[in-house]
Amino acid sequence: MKEQPIIMTWPDHARLTKLLEEHRILNPQSDRQAFEKLGKELARAQLVAEQDIPADIITMGSVVKVFDLELDEDYHFTLSWPNKANISENRINVLAPLGMALLGSRVGQEIEWPLPDGKCQLRVDEILFQPENNSTRSAAC
Repeated sequence: MKEQPIIMTWPDHARLTKLLEEHRILNPQSDRQAFEKLGKELARAQLVAEQDIPADIITMGSVVKVFDLELDEDYHFTLSWPNKANISENRINVLAPLGMALLGSRVGQEIEWPLPDGKCQLRVDEILFQPENNSTRSAAC
């Protein structure tokens, strides 16, 4: 998906690392592929303090506008923790392939993730809300 290191806040990294460790202990066989992918993302992350995260980076709780390059459609998603994820509310689980692809992505970046019959490609067009900046804004490309 992304080859360059992702930028992530220390608190998001710590909470995701804890989630990964707890899952490995409690459910060693379920969702193994998703958790291995998450472990790789965490290992290559560049960590910054919350106040230092750039406004164009997707963090946990960010609301984003993406453009589907295949379907020529816009979507709005919130990157959510597993217990808050709800696809009917467009709250994407960080452990889902799309959630992991979004985490640490920048405005203007194209991301892709696997589907059963191929792959999907999106472009991050805006971050409508990023918790670390505690404001709504347009970060258009």
